[in-house]
Amino acid sequence: MKFIVFGLGNFGCALGARLTDMGHEVLGVDKSYSKVESLKENISHTVCLDSTDAVAVKGLPLKDADAVIVAIGEDEGASIMTTALLKQMKVKRIISRVMSPLQRMVIEAMGITEFIDPEKETAERMATMLDIKNVVDSFQLSDRYRIMEITVPDRYVGSTIEEADFIHRYRVSILTVIRKEEEKTLLGVNKTVTRVLGVLPPNFEMEKGDILVLFGDLKDIENLMK
Repeated sequence: MKFIVFGLGNFGCALGARLTDMGHEVLGVDKSYSKVESLKENISHTVCLDSTDAVAVKGLPLKDADAVIVAIGEDEGASIMTTALLKQMKVKRIISRVMSPLQRMVIEAMGITEFIDPEKETAERMATMLDIKNVVDSFQLSDRYRIMEITVPDRYVGSTIEEADFIHRYRVSILTVIRKEEEKTLLGVNKTVTRVLGVLPPNFEMEKGDILVLFGDLKDIENLMK
């Protein structure tokens, strides 16, 4: 897929580099020449231009992009103006980073429906990890539902998925398990690797230290962990 990322600060840079690593074609755009130069090896393509300049933006391959992400952070005015230009140019999919409720309200008024609020999302995930014991990570899908990674409770170590029966006892599904395993390198040195074990059969036995990837209502997951 092809993506254009406006704003190569910490978030935009990380997003562009990760998408590139995943095999996508990414065009990173920033008005800072030093940022653009420093990221040439990490992002597929980079270009230096002012995203509030309509003439300059028109020269970009906007119609070829599967999505255009406005990742501009601190300069809310530039973010709003860039989003407005993209909307005016009828870009098919615009995803806008928001830094404040006012900025979101203005961008929503343009008809934009996809937003990124990385600071808020990170804070919510961290709060959940601190609030609930043994939570490794948490992803909020809606006001109620989460995908949550938890360390397997001691009482279920040695149980199979069928025996634990989370779906009937707690209305929580086990999506997969993440397990740390030892393997030897080419030099014969032991190292710990983390593996996602994929779709699990009913007779899969949970081991101490396993990380369960769960889906369900937050209250039901909390009940499971009590």
